[in-house]
This record gives sequence, structure tokens and C-alpha cells, in this order.
Amino acid sequence: MTQHNSFKASTGGGKKNRTVLKRFERVDLLKKRDQWKDGDRVIGLKKTVPEA
Repeated sequence: MTQHNSFKASTGGGKKNRTVLKRFERVDLLKKRDQWKDGDRVIGLKKTVPEA
């Protein structure tokens, strides 16, 4: 049985940038932008764009 193309290693060898952040990364980014206060809810966070 052959392997589907999407599962094969890319030939570029470089790591792709993720476009989706984990929850703790989003909180850290919001803290850095002064959009997070201690005691704010973790559920329902604002949408964030990862830093380049």
C-alpha cells in the first residue's frame, strides 16, 4: 500500500510557520499587546495574528 502525498516529508526541508496559535501563546501575545488583564476568561479569546 502506498503512502498518500500529504503524509510524505516535504522536499523543502524547512519548517513551515504555523498560522494557528495555542491558547497559552494567544494569552502571551495579548499580554504583550496590553489587551489582557489578570482574571480575564481564557475561553472566548480574541482572534490574534501571529507575529512574523
